Amino acid sequence: MNHPKQGIEMLARHSSRSLSSWLFLIALLALLGGCQRQASIHHTEGNVFGTIVEISIYGESETEAAALSAQVLREFDRLHHKFHAWQPSALTDLNEHIARGEPYEADHEMLEILQAAASLAESSDDLFNPAIGRLIRLWGFQSSDISAQKPPASEIRKWVTSNPRMADLRFDGTRIRSVNPAVMLDLGGYAKGYALDRAAQILRAAKVRAALINVGGNMLALGAPGPRPWMVGIKNPRGDGAMAAVELHDNEAIGTSGDYQRYYIQDGKRRPHIIDPRSGESVDVMASVTIITSGGSDAGTRSDGKSKPLFLAGPGRWRGMAERLGLQEVLVVDTKGNIDMTDAMRSRLILPEKPSLTHGIPTAVQDKQE
Repeated sequence: MNHPKQGIEMLARHSSRSLSSWLFLIALLALLGGCQRQASIHHTEGNVFGTIVEISIYGESETEAAALSAQVLREFDRLHHKFHAWQPSALTDLNEHIARGEPYEADHEMLEILQAAASLAESSDDLFNPAIGRLIRLWGFQSSDISAQKPPASEIRKWVTSNPRMADLRFDGTRIRSVNPAVMLDLGGYAKGYALDRAAQILRAAKVRAALINVGGNMLALGAPGPRPWMVGIKNPRGDGAMAAVELHDNEAIGTSGDYQRYYIQDGKRRPHIIDPRSGESVDVMASVTIITSGGSDAGTRSDGKSKPLFLAGPGRWRGMAERLGLQEVLVVDTKGNIDMTDAMRSRLILPEKPSLTHGIPTAVQDKQE
């Protein structure tokens, strides 16, 4: 049988109906790839982390799939409340201790997440920098209801000059402190990926045959729903369709950083939620960066965190950053609609019959479906 023509849109702020119907369609097509239906796919969705989350489980009874999905959703809710950046949480408690110059007694989960985030920050020359929560707040993105902001230039300079970094954190057993009181942690670009990994741990422990977990467009695959892998789509950042699709294999995750999910328009300029720690400004040179990660117990976390430094590196420098971070499968779209990608990603792309955005995609890839 032929490849399915389209995948679900990796999308955090459009209708759940659209997302769920695409997900079900792709899962069904993948299942029918062997021309026979051997088991069912059970689909559950919810709203956590301020975005749509979806769990598709293959090969289990409806009752068992529902119970496991409910367990995963409870875990997502726990993480949402633990790592919330502005509502009362363990993370805001830690930030208050940092602001007062006091040490904070953390649990092992908090400790491990922050140490891993600090390692990624160091590897990316601090382009990935969860310590700039004050700048994120200044731009109005620590809110469920985003509205246009115009931060005073003096305030931006103040927090850029204070240079908050993950390297300012000090770990002593489970005690955490910061040598820089300007540090305010915001794990919005990291916690959703960690949630994928936690969901995978729950489903693997239950010996689920296959599953696809989607947290706001970041997805992680377990097993395969029959003879064919899971098929997921890469969203056109300037349209409603998927511009391409890829097969997602066991323990592979796909993540996108884009300027189309949380943003506002100010003075005719798009202001996305991704803030450059070097300038303190909202960055609008890339429309989206999509990466695939695999292996280990943190593929989801890496799919979330490692896309941000490439987004900030920009059109001319993303390749160097990708190499530095060990990323082989990368696709980027700049704000002019130009597409670029690594050879490894090019070899995996499956184009729809009428792709919604193809400028920059080689003809050889477009012909792959024909």
